[in-house]
Amino acid sequence: MNWHSLPPLPALRAFAAFVDTGSLTGAGAALNVSHAAISQQLRGLERHLDIALFDRSGRALDLTDAGRLLAAATTAGFQRMIETIETLTGADADRPLHVSTTPTFAASWLMPRLPEFRADHPDIDIMIDPSPQIVTLEPGGIDIAIRYGPGDWPGLESERLLTSPMIVIAAPSLMGDRKVDSPADLTAAPWLEELGTSEASHWLARHGVGPDPERRTIALPGNMMLDAARNGQGLAVTVRSFVEADLEAGRLVALFTAQEGAGYHIVTRSGLQRPPLRAFVRWLRRRKATD
Repeated sequence: MNWHSLPPLPALRAFAAFVDTGSLTGAGAALNVSHAAISQQLRGLERHLDIALFDRSGRALDLTDAGRLLAAATTAGFQRMIETIETLTGADADRPLHVSTTPTFAASWLMPRLPEFRADHPDIDIMIDPSPQIVTLEPGGIDIAIRYGPGDWPGLESERLLTSPMIVIAAPSLMGDRKVDSPADLTAAPWLEELGTSEASHWLARHGVGPDPERRTIALPGNMMLDAARNGQGLAVTVRSFVEADLEAGRLVALFTAQEGAGYHIVTRSGLQRPPLRAFVRWLRRRKATD
């Protein structure tokens, strides 16, 4: 590292505080100094770099393009340092463990097993964010995501938790005597999709079935989607593991199976993990070995 190229740390700290709070007064309050001291540090930073970081032509102090570039780097750097220090010292140990996963996975796999983790770790509070959206794992935010896919998310660490193919399911009462030889035979059937996803449409498209004006679709939360499928309200695309008991009992039938190498993965950011996250990942690995 070229340490000599770095500006003085107090100046970078003042700059990052200004970016975080949006004002000289706010930055001064955050660092327990006067706003005049912040202003002096910012001017010193510009002199050191010989670059204009601020546009002072208006009443407000705005960042230039160079200032925004430095702001992104300093914000990320200081936030990473703060997070690491809090992890090392245990300062964030009381923050709830924040887990992101799909509603279907939460209802079908995680929640039935979660009492075991709670019994082993009653001191760890948990926040479960059941959303089909792929969220960003950020310091101080979501700690871990459980995602379905091939497991190659850039910049993140992933570990296979559950391998299971995607299947098209329906209740026997819905299918009746309908003859199904190819995906095209399902075009006019009612379809169910989890809110925020388009798995059914994607599955049909991958199998050469384009949009059809006669196709009816109901979008609803993941756990309700499976209940609706059991009640014969439509076809659905889901992970086989979630409906294995229904298939064995005859409540649902599998119409097509996608032989793909995808599955659910434990997804975390790289780097040091705080104790609640380490405990949760260890538990998931034990469940993986026993399920």
